[in-house]
Amino acid sequence: MRDSVDDFLDQWAARRTDLDLDAMGTVGRIVRLSRLTSARVRDYFAEQGMETWEFDVLATLRRGGGPLTPKALAASVMIGSAALTNRVDRLAARGLVTREPIPGDRRSHHIALTAEGRALVDRVVEGHVRNQREILSGLEKDDCEELNRLLRTLLVSLGDTRD
Repeated sequence: MRDSVDDFLDQWAARRTDLDLDAMGTVGRIVRLSRLTSARVRDYFAEQGMETWEFDVLATLRRGGGPLTPKALAASVMIGSAALTNRVDRLAARGLVTREPIPGDRRSHHIALTAEGRALVDRVVEGHVRNQREILSGLEKDDCEELNRLLRTLLVSLGDTRD
């Protein structure tokens, strides 16, 4: 079985026989896989009337179990504070999140899901999980476990840790 990455590797191999192309093949497949899976995820969210970033913020608040400070929320969704402010403003305007003052701290607040925001994310996450299963349907369960192990190892080696 061949994929599109094999084609460009063949082209490089024909022009530069001195190169070891194994890493290029692996990274090329990771990049291509990211694009293809991202498109499928984006399409699912579009069907639900939302953008990926909206789900990211809502899901982060939902799985966190309670309100979060802007700093904690921004770190979790990996965006800057200005971008977060814009996103929270847009979600608040739709009635999906609120800003709650922190008692004793006039400068800060918590961001929390509204009942409508919680209902939306709970509904959408079920289809999101189904969509992800569909994306991986070409792999056996053992293959998925091994892929998870290898990807985790690579992510940690690149500095992606829980800190």
